[in-house]
Amino acid sequence: MDVESIVQMLLHGNQLKRTARTGWVQRGVPKSENVAEHSYGVAYATLILAELVDEAVDLGKALALAVLHDLAEGLTTDIPAPAWRFLPAGIKLDVERGAMDEILGETQFKEQFMDWWEDLHLNESAEARLVHDADKIDLYVQAMVYEQQTGNSHLEEFWTIAPRFHFPPAQAIYDALRARRAD
Repeated sequence: MDVESIVQMLLHGNQLKRTARTGWVQRGVPKSENVAEHSYGVAYATLILAELVDEAVDLGKALALAVLHDLAEGLTTDIPAPAWRFLPAGIKLDVERGAMDEILGETQFKEQFMDWWEDLHLNESAEARLVHDADKIDLYVQAMVYEQQTGNSHLEEFWTIAPRFHFPPAQAIYDALRARRAD
């Protein structure tokens, strides 16, 4: 066991607790969540959605994908979606892949964790699709909470384009959030 690599990996993961979700900051949300808080929300939504979908899901794998999904941001920071259009095609994935390689270091589980991370980005497995749905659900739950807490009108843009979900239960939850927001 390479303890030093594991300690470095834990420190990179801990960095997520100090990495702001820049999309909220740009929209004037005071004391907005950090990436670690978001990752918890995605894992929690994954746990719930896994119980609701009709497709067989390996819950352990799905939760691993949820926990790892933004780990690269411990090095890259959170680049908000509007900025992606200014980046060369494919560069974000390449940069995050390099960050994951560095974060995982020489740990004995590097190959497994990279395989899970790559699976998430291929978005072909049921677990990857579920985590992508959970990622969106967490975003919309958080947007609604921020709107209610702060009255921030800059969050309206999140609701103007309806997202596409892979699983009907995720769509139903999103629809319920929209309906609750309209009340």
